[in-house]
Amino acid sequence: MKRKIAIAGLGLIGASIAKALKTIADNYVIGYDIDLETLQYAKAHGIIDEAKTDFTAAVCQVDYLILAAPISKSIELLAALDEIQLSQKLIVSDVSSVKQSMITAANQLQNMDISFVGGHPMAGSHKKGVQAAKAHLFENAIYVLTPTKHSKECDVQSLKRLLEPTRSKFLILDAKEHDEMTGVISHFPHLIASSLVHQAKHWEQTHAYLPNLAAGGFRDITRIASSNPTLWQDIFYHNRKKMSLFLEEWITEMKHVKNLVEENNKQEMITYLETAKRYRDGLGTKDKGAIPSYYDLYVDIQDQTGALAHVTKLLADNNISINNIQILEIREGIMGALRLSFATEKLQKISAHTLNESGYETTIEK
Repeated sequence: MKRKIAIAGLGLIGASIAKALKTIADNYVIGYDIDLETLQYAKAHGIIDEAKTDFTAAVCQVDYLILAAPISKSIELLAALDEIQLSQKLIVSDVSSVKQSMITAANQLQNMDISFVGGHPMAGSHKKGVQAAKAHLFENAIYVLTPTKHSKECDVQSLKRLLEPTRSKFLILDAKEHDEMTGVISHFPHLIASSLVHQAKHWEQTHAYLPNLAAGGFRDITRIASSNPTLWQDIFYHNRKKMSLFLEEWITEMKHVKNLVEENNKQEMITYLETAKRYRDGLGTKDKGAIPSYYDLYVDIQDQTGALAHVTKLLADNNISINNIQILEIREGIMGALRLSFATEKLQKISAHTLNESGYETTIEK
């Protein structure tokens, strides 16, 4: 007998999970979405087995439910689920990047047939929507699971087994530590990047040529400010207490830095910068620095033997020099598992063309 899974929300993340689950013959995937065109595309391309525009009809007889809508909408769906008469036990999860709001809502559920385990697959793409879905989007990416008072250990393990086709690296965290860590490394940097852009926009009134200078390293360190504003407002709202705390800490830190600059204490400034450098260099990544700027190309490859060698050989055969290669493990907001950096825009575009001709999907970092 097949496992029935409902996925509510067939955007990039929901549809990619659906595609991964569909690689297992014993899974029967029902897609729910309010957008009829999205459902039609998903059904026509074999992403789901069945399409539903009615939430109750989609979930009343399934074994698992993945809420893949924005955070506020997922909370609404969770409340609606509590009123639905279920025919059997239902394991529910979500994909939200803020966990405390979801866990709080889940802990208020009255229906004892519902077992909620929070989820956050930390992978994404420059692209969005059902058309960008990839079955291997989550390969080697961290997938956080957050149990609740309504979930048992056997439910967590059952969910992990269900999600095994994503080939993610599962990590168990409670809501508080998840939101603090993602707040520090993801949410807060988005806010700071937007603030830096606002500062540049302000100074453009004084220096009209400023945007031309900002086209290099400045664009690198503020890339994330180009993300979906509506989506990020929802994230900031649901993690607002942590964001407020981080802002207070940041203001204190900037006052300290301001004093270092004004007092011109050479050794203290060097120590401050050296401490930051040592910590940054010890993070275990090969990320390029903010300055100088390189031209990045993201290549969508599957994690299999010889995949990296094939890409580099293709480029080498065309006399294309690569400045840096990074295999992306935590890929939130990034298309593909491989980032290649080139010295010039010309090499970047030639490489994209070469790889595209060989069947690779690429995204140019703009």
